[in-house]
Amino acid sequence: MEEGVDGLIHISDLSWTKKVKHPSDFTKVGQVIEAQVLELDMEERKLSLGVKQLEDNPWDGYESIFFEGAEFESEIINTSKNGATVALPHGVEAFAPGRHLVKEDRSKASAGETLMFRVIEFHKEAQKIVVSHTVIHKELQEAEKKSTSKSMKKVQQTQQKSTLGDMDELVALKKSMAKNEKEAK
Repeated sequence: MEEGVDGLIHISDLSWTKKVKHPSDFTKVGQVIEAQVLELDMEERKLSLGVKQLEDNPWDGYESIFFEGAEFESEIINTSKNGATVALPHGVEAFAPGRHLVKEDRSKASAGETLMFRVIEFHKEAQKIVVSHTVIHKELQEAEKKSTSKSMKKVQQTQQKSTLGDMDELVALKKSMAKNEKEAK
């Protein structure tokens, strides 16, 4: 651009994958960056620029990687009162709502921890991925409960019920054994 011509890069046009909260997270004042002209409004004398448009939209390919049900070992980058930002592979960030950060021991996951997360929502248009750690261990616990319940039912079905007649036979057996013991002495 010519000297003295200014353009505006909207914060949403800085990166396809990172949620940039402030331009200083992306660049420094006075730093030269490459950008693409997105819109030129001659009447308003405005020039809209974009940095992310210099690259192909990676979200076109993310559908096959971050599909609902996919699991990844990922680090929690930071937490807030609503949840946490989680670093997924390929430099992608996801959001884990607070209720999905509960660990198996019922404590809440915190920044810096690396845990398994499952994709529970993928929104290409909104460039948003929602993940959960809680759903993984809850599912395992429920599977274990079902397995244990089935095993107990099987044992209960195969187990013979004791009757009063069985009790009489046990008493007679005990007397017989005691008698044999006395004779052996």
